[in-house]
Amino acid sequence: MDSLDSKATLTSSEHNLLNTSKPKSVVTYTNRPSREEAMKAVKTLLAWAGDDPEREGLIDTPKRVVDAYEEWFQGYAADPKKELSRTFEDVQGYDDMVMLREIDVESHCEHHMAPFLGKAWVAYMPTEKVVGISKIARVVEIFAKRLQTQETMTKQVADALEESLAPLGVAVLIDAEHQCMSTRGVHHKNVTTVTTRFTGVFKTDLSLQERFLRLAQPRK
Repeated sequence: MDSLDSKATLTSSEHNLLNTSKPKSVVTYTNRPSREEAMKAVKTLLAWAGDDPEREGLIDTPKRVVDAYEEWFQGYAADPKKELSRTFEDVQGYDDMVMLREIDVESHCEHHMAPFLGKAWVAYMPTEKVVGISKIARVVEIFAKRLQTQETMTKQVADALEESLAPLGVAVLIDAEHQCMSTRGVHHKNVTTVTTRFTGVFKTDLSLQERFLRLAQPRK
């Protein structure tokens, strides 16, 4: 079944929820199959690939794949707003950017379900409150642990910080290698994709934007 046919089975509300780039607490796709059905689907794919699902080396593969999917896609059950809900106002007059560099990105392309791996750089200009730095990394992880496009994920991270912290501005840069391009199709290895999102002062103040981009250079 192609993607257009599969979307036709969703209600209008489900379709909107699954395709919006706005941050959301949990994707509630009501027709989620059971674990047993998921394992059966893996077994079918093994047979379709041309192997014997009953041979010794593959007997436990459906279980392992489903376990892996639970880990890879745990972001559907996590809430970025909750992670950003606890803030601190005692910043002793600090009025410059807060930036996290080289946050690991481990996600999966929604078109081929192939991994894309890279780094994220995230900064914001606080107003009256800041958030624990680990929470920013956690927000990146939540959106990464969903089927994604890199463009959408970049915007989702920025939107989540905007909505929860009301900062003067947000900057996000993601640099990742997509295995749907390096291991299939054109087979171009060592090609990375860079996406950015600037809001507020990071968009209007080019000197601040350039400073962020300089700080976002990979460490050697």
